[in-house]
Amino acid sequence: MKNYLYKTILGISLLAVISCDSDSDFLKEDPETFYTVDNAFSSAAQVDAVLVTCYAKARNIMINDNSVVLKGNGTDVLDVPTFRATDSFADYSKVNANNGKINTLYSGFYQLVASANLALYAIELPSISWESEAKKNYAVAQAKFFRAFAYRNLGELWGGVPIVDRIISEAKYDFVRSTRIETYQFAINDLESIVDYLPEQTDIPGRVVRGAAYHYLSELYLALGIELEQTGSSGDTSYQKAIEYASKVIDGGTYNLMADRFGIRQNEAGKSVWWDLFRDDNVNYQAGNRECVWAFQIDFDSYKTKDKNSKLAYPRNYMPVMRRLQGMIGADADVGGRGIAAVMPTMYVRNIIWEGIMGEDMRNAEHNIIRTFYYNNPAFPDLYGKPVPQELLVANDYNLTNYFPLFFKLTTDKFVGTDQGEDNSNLFRDEYAIRLPETILLRAEAQFRLGNLQQACNDVNMIRKRAKCSYLVTSKDMNLDFILDERARELYVEECRWNTLLRMGGTIAVDRIKKYTYHTDVTNATLNFAYNLWPIPQQVIDRNKDVILPQNPGWK
Repeated sequence: MKNYLYKTILGISLLAVISCDSDSDFLKEDPETFYTVDNAFSSAAQVDAVLVTCYAKARNIMINDNSVVLKGNGTDVLDVPTFRATDSFADYSKVNANNGKINTLYSGFYQLVASANLALYAIELPSISWESEAKKNYAVAQAKFFRAFAYRNLGELWGGVPIVDRIISEAKYDFVRSTRIETYQFAINDLESIVDYLPEQTDIPGRVVRGAAYHYLSELYLALGIELEQTGSSGDTSYQKAIEYASKVIDGGTYNLMADRFGIRQNEAGKSVWWDLFRDDNVNYQAGNRECVWAFQIDFDSYKTKDKNSKLAYPRNYMPVMRRLQGMIGADADVGGRGIAAVMPTMYVRNIIWEGIMGEDMRNAEHNIIRTFYYNNPAFPDLYGKPVPQELLVANDYNLTNYFPLFFKLTTDKFVGTDQGEDNSNLFRDEYAIRLPETILLRAEAQFRLGNLQQACNDVNMIRKRAKCSYLVTSKDMNLDFILDERARELYVEECRWNTLLRMGGTIAVDRIKKYTYHTDVTNATLNFAYNLWPIPQQVIDRNKDVILPQNPGWK
């Protein structure tokens, strides 16, 4: 959609990277300019340009090619085709402290911290004149929101990490790790200090709102409660806070699940409201989508002119490689676009969560998960227009891992830019950062952990009723596995599955990886230890030369 959030990033925003954190040199640059932090800012617009870089950095981390790791490569929901087996995050000969993708993600979150800290410093400079105290407070709120967002991810994925709460322009080699509890608490403190400065809604799609802060406060308190229990304390007070904040989103009157068809394609027959949720121009709250709490902004015109990250490479990364099948043209919309199968859905996502009565679900309808393909190459007239036999799609390992079901939430039948050279690799629609069902499932998990099984069921069934499921969950079904199953049915590739599994603690992540990854032989041969944190990048440990940064347990 057309929007204004990422279109203009002033040159001054490049100063965001001079704030450094020497648990690596990721955040340190020597700017080739006479500007300093103190003299570079002269207007509120320049401060806002730094905030815009925060939006762009968060978006790029969460939707770029590396995001396939965050979304679950190597977990229970995503693996890779056999021809990409060396890229599997279920191969623990390659998942270690020197892994480049883990290193890049860790770096990215600290760069986001740097930009947020720079904005907070600049906001208070005497050279900045603010139109009103409310506008200044909103600037503070956005900066602290992104700092909390970064530490939410750092805490869930790496645990206790160095807390950097100010810009640092000198070399520093003595950072000390916090505990995981302290990391969560730092993010909580940031969000609670600014939640009242955030508006209920804005006219500009993509700008953060109060509901987004409530959502992450719910998630952080849930994670804090789990970690407190891991250390032998009670998590009940934290779980109650998680429920309290989630309820502000769920029951506050601003958001609701979309129950009826909506958007510019709502009159197309044979589709559903679930299908509508993922169509162009339907994502933002401002477009009438009342379950969108916060969305990352994508714009084709910006992509063509200067913002090459303004895209969703979902068709390229998540779609099957149908062009390898005789009788198929692989880049057409009816096979999901130009898929290269960078990752593939596991059998758990394709089949297991839909088995039996669980398959009677709008989200599993043929227009939402396409399992029947039709030969589309007119050069093969004997095949053209006929369905590809199902037995051929699963005939061997090669076929099974290349010609998998097409999850239509990750593609489109109306690609943008084909008249300007685009090859059906990318979507140019906005993308959910937070959708109401995730908030509901956070509350369900907190209720479950408090022993409130019926309340947990009620929350899960809110989502299942919208999906027209024939089976509603009862207390006898309610456990963490069912909650994770429902998250997979509702939030596949929307949630960061690694965050979800690792924040749950214990051996949940490892157990599910061993059970559901496709390449179980590789996993069983290489995953010989339990963990619930990713490894701290080795180069971060090495560069912090004046103080030892301990590695997370289990990682050599």
